[in-house]
Amino acid sequence: MSKTTHSAVPCEADEAPRPPNHMPALTVDHERLRHAVREILIAVGENPDREGLLETPDRVARMYAEIFSGLRTDPAIYLQKTFTQKHDEMVLVKDIEFSSCCEHHLLPFLGKAHIAYLPNGQIVGLSKLARVVEAVAKRPQVQERMTEEIADLIMTHLNARGVGVVIEASHSCMTIRGVRKPGAMTITSSMRGGFLDNPATRAEMMALVFGR
Repeated sequence: MSKTTHSAVPCEADEAPRPPNHMPALTVDHERLRHAVREILIAVGENPDREGLLETPDRVARMYAEIFSGLRTDPAIYLQKTFTQKHDEMVLVKDIEFSSCCEHHLLPFLGKAHIAYLPNGQIVGLSKLARVVEAVAKRPQVQERMTEEIADLIMTHLNARGVGVVIEASHSCMTIRGVRKPGAMTITSSMRGGFLDNPATRAEMMALVFGR
């Protein structure tokens, strides 16, 4: 039984597609962000006019535009182009590194996503799975929803016979504040189709992901 397994971010098959023209052009209100950051600095007792903080509101505004860029990207665009291929075994892309932002505290969580699917006559460029992860991660998120969204996108747009998504992440909202437990990892999974219905298929994926 043959399998196609790729580790880390796979190679590019073609250029990243651009969002279709009918998508709303969501913009970031940089001025509003700058004002909000200045107010936060004042609220915590800092002087936003001292040398070290003068440009901080502008830096933070640009940072939020970057880390929330997924709000202006439809991840489905990366799954539009497929290739006809007779391959009915598992395709697994593992160790896709990502960074996201917890919507509860606006603190980062970082980790790896592992995506497997069972093709139904159509495959997608391997790098596009990594692009889907990136687009879904770059927005205020919770790990549980992120896992579900990726699985649903791939299941729907590839018409796959099954999809399995596993995400491992460390959340700074519980490592640098609150309970303060550095090293704690959160693992979530979302199974569809053959991965949900067939325990052997699910176990095979887990063995390939975690090496057991």
